[in-house]
Amino acid sequence: MEFSSWLALAAICVMGAISPGPSLAVVMRNTVKGGRGHGVVTALGHGLGVGLYALITALGLALLITRNPLLFDMIRYGGAAFLAWLGVKALLARPATGDTTISDHPVRGRQGAFEGFMVAFLNPQLAIFFVALFSQFVQADTGWQQGGVMMLTAGGIDALWYVLVALLLSRGPVLVWLKAKSGIIDKLSGLVLLALALKVVL
Repeated sequence: MEFSSWLALAAICVMGAISPGPSLAVVMRNTVKGGRGHGVVTALGHGLGVGLYALITALGLALLITRNPLLFDMIRYGGAAFLAWLGVKALLARPATGDTTISDHPVRGRQGAFEGFMVAFLNPQLAIFFVALFSQFVQADTGWQQGGVMMLTAGGIDALWYVLVALLLSRGPVLVWLKAKSGIIDKLSGLVLLALALKVVL
């Protein structure tokens, strides 16, 4: 993968990771209820789920190119349209308000890692997002090496962000900061997504 393409991929993965959502709620809840260690384990489990999804998507799309290039082109342009829709949606989104926690039960041991993994791996929106995103970067000769790079990029960025959230939350009110910056995060995400969609069309 060219470095410029990797930068574009990494930028979108960063924007996706820092956008508030159910994953953030799970990491925050587990950190508050189980402590810093459980929050970090939850973050690592979530990153593993995201990375595994990324690898499966990248290799699956590469196989599709070799077997049905026309179908892949349809997916690629459909993916560009989906990314553009996400970009517009992000630009029009209102800043986050309200409580983002989803339950009160305490978290112990492997439960945090399992919950982090499952909230990522069983998220159908994540599957759609990766198909749309990776269809812009995958080539016919994409193999385990490039798929591994995409897996480490998506999973690593995701895990790093949520580990940081867990560490900050165990010391201070990171949720307040995220809510205050949610409008900026949405606008930046929208611009990056629209730029990538436009690049594909042109």
